[in-house]
Amino acid sequence: MLKRALVTGGNKGIGLEVTKDFLERGFEVIVVGRDFSNFNLKDENLTAIEYDLSNVEELPMLVEQIGHIDILINNAGYMQPKYSYDNYPKEAKEHILNVDLHTPVELMTLVSKGMKEKGYGRIVNTASIAGQIGHPDIWYGIAKAGLMNATKIYAKLLGAHGIVVNCVAPSPVETDMQKDNSPERKAEFKKTVVSGRFAEASEISKAIVWLATDCPEYISGTTMDINNCSYMR
Repeated sequence: MLKRALVTGGNKGIGLEVTKDFLERGFEVIVVGRDFSNFNLKDENLTAIEYDLSNVEELPMLVEQIGHIDILINNAGYMQPKYSYDNYPKEAKEHILNVDLHTPVELMTLVSKGMKEKGYGRIVNTASIAGQIGHPDIWYGIAKAGLMNATKIYAKLLGAHGIVVNCVAPSPVETDMQKDNSPERKAEFKKTVVSGRFAEASEISKAIVWLATDCPEYISGTTMDINNCSYMR
């Protein structure tokens, strides 16, 4: 039987590279995203589900529709750099917290029920260096810090059931998320990395797929820093 992987935001950027890698490995992949208008990937083992991941309340119905999965990749997320800390609309704050934190946590709760019954599961959360440093988009940083902590919590809660939970924390990646960043801010970041460039989406996806497949069981509850020496600890 094929292993089944659910990838949120698997229709573009890092998530798309993860989706491609899983398909190449012969996995069945369910991609959940808000917009598939530019998604041209075709494969007999691929299912695309249009869903607004800010809708936390209807996630139980989504998971019921999908059925059992072996691997969960909580990849979907976004920034709102246009808002300042002292002028952050309530609706915008709630929306980013839902997509970047509340939904990933709820999905871990929901899909782990089936994983526990089977005695196997892999969960990888995509956080960000923003959760480790003082980030200009305050609620993005707060959400990603929360997701890293949730990784530790769920690794403890689920580990005895054969479920491994880990996280990646990339620094800026060359994806659509950079479109709202100013040239000045981009240039400033590039000074902090030894290679002088943003990460490629495929570099992050390789780490995610390893954590979801070949990673030893004893590596759990960790956050893998992927920042090219820009934040060493």
